[in-house]
Amino acid sequence: MTVVKGEPAPEGADDTGEMTRGGPDGDGYVPSERRLARERHRRARARRATAVAALSTLATAALLYLIVVNAPGWPRTKETFFSAHYAREAFPKVLEGLWLNLRLLLVCGAAVLVLGMLIAIARTLRGPVFFPLRVLAAAYTDFFRGLPLIINLMIVVLGVPALRLQGVTVDPVLLGGTALTLTYSAYVAEVFRAGIESVHPSQRAAARSLGLTSRQALRYVVLPQAVRRQVPPLLNDLVSLQKDTGLVSIGGAVDAVRAADIIVGRSLNYTPYIVAGLVFVALTIPMTRFTDWVTARMDRRRAQGGSL
Repeated sequence: MTVVKGEPAPEGADDTGEMTRGGPDGDGYVPSERRLARERHRRARARRATAVAALSTLATAALLYLIVVNAPGWPRTKETFFSAHYAREAFPKVLEGLWLNLRLLLVCGAAVLVLGMLIAIARTLRGPVFFPLRVLAAAYTDFFRGLPLIINLMIVVLGVPALRLQGVTVDPVLLGGTALTLTYSAYVAEVFRAGIESVHPSQRAAARSLGLTSRQALRYVVLPQAVRRQVPPLLNDLVSLQKDTGLVSIGGAVDAVRAADIIVGRSLNYTPYIVAGLVFVALTIPMTRFTDWVTARMDRRRAQGGSL
């Protein structure tokens, strides 16, 4: 117990003079005046920060609004890109086309995760006997990561039907999904490979010392740690995949983008594009916030020394 200014601290007080027990029986917590003052100051600062942030946001929004509406071409731009009539016409058709984008996201996302994992495992196999497999996996990732997605889509969606191969589909949805899977599996494979290589070799050695085979050590020890560490970048890739599903429209598939394009071609008004864009943004924001939450949670666990 410390003495402040020659006076003993009150009974039940800690070194800072804050009461930890109160009442005749000492069974109730009574914060000191100093602690209450600090909490009031902290709440006041939080309220001031919130007020300043709100005022700054409103001022910035008002300034941008004034700049836009006072631009010389704003009346024509408003009529061409922000027509309420064409927005009401496009919205239900865009939502109907969005169902195709969601199905592509689910199917292609699952295929990308599986194929990306297999390619990553192939690139990390050890031993000279697996050298050709490692070379093929590296060539695959290098090629499809370097090839622009739009060109890949054109080659697959437009080139494969031109070959007239017996038994090969010409459905633009299936071909577009195939192109998306080929491209994104290359990116996801590198994410998985980075996770596998981030696991310390001692983990594999410890698993082998316990009697596990190389395959069992990879399955039960290395891969669970690698996947858990790479969850945030994997979610970011899925967010990008969700947006790029709109590119399958180049083959004629009627998704949200193509539905908007049909209305634009008929009306020569670009409001449907704005509607489609806002629908994709509304779909992407929850996924992005979930990714940020997972990343922050893992960062907190890492800072606290928790297991990853």
